Amino acid sequence: MRLVAVGDSFTEGLCDQQRPDGEYLGWADRVAASLAPVEYANLAVRGKLFDQILTDQVPAAKALGFDIVTFHAGGNDVLRRGTDLDDLFARYDAAVADLSEHGQVLAFTCLTRAGGSGRLADLLAERFGAFNANVREVADRHGAVLVDLEHIEALSDRRFWFSDRLHLNPEGHKRVAAAVLDAMGQDTGTWWRQPLPPRSRNRVRDLADDLVWVQSHFVPWLWRRARGISSGDGRVAKDAHLRTVGG
Repeated sequence: MRLVAVGDSFTEGLCDQQRPDGEYLGWADRVAASLAPVEYANLAVRGKLFDQILTDQVPAAKALGFDIVTFHAGGNDVLRRGTDLDDLFARYDAAVADLSEHGQVLAFTCLTRAGGSGRLADLLAERFGAFNANVREVADRHGAVLVDLEHIEALSDRRFWFSDRLHLNPEGHKRVAAAVLDAMGQDTGTWWRQPLPPRSRNRVRDLADDLVWVQSHFVPWLWRRARGISSGDGRVAKDAHLRTVGG
């Protein structure tokens, strides 16, 4: 079986533990290890927008002759307020239709919150909610396997996220890997759906955490956006060619 992953930082595996080669492990690597023996490639690159994934990664995935392709794309576009969501939805539909002619597609809804609240969090949740509704319709229309992450309430717990509040930490990646395997019909149990024990909230601590996040992550992200710089500029896929996992 040939498993190929395409997408952005979510699929590249950012903020998981590192592999011996220095690359991030990520949920997709974990899925490949659970399905072993399998031929596996991961073409995802952080920061990539939908059209970049469509132009650079999708043709490469087809050339590798995948049996299964994981397709998580469009999240970075949704984050940009200038994105025409109806146009994005139509292009997403066309992309899944195209990929479905070559093998089985795994389509993903996006996580809408990382424990956030407030006006910005609500706005993003609304946009991602619309995106996810489209993903569900497209998956049903084209027979794609749906990995519905939005409905895994435990993953909204900030303790499964890295400090930048954009990427999962290792425990989060483990749970997403289990969700993917479950969608593929593997027996994973239900541990990955279970929430963590409640933690005590402290308004002073939460405010301090918010200030650190703004200074360490949000402002630098805005500065990169203002200069037209992406975290993926100059990067190549961590596994551009099929490699044997297990066996």
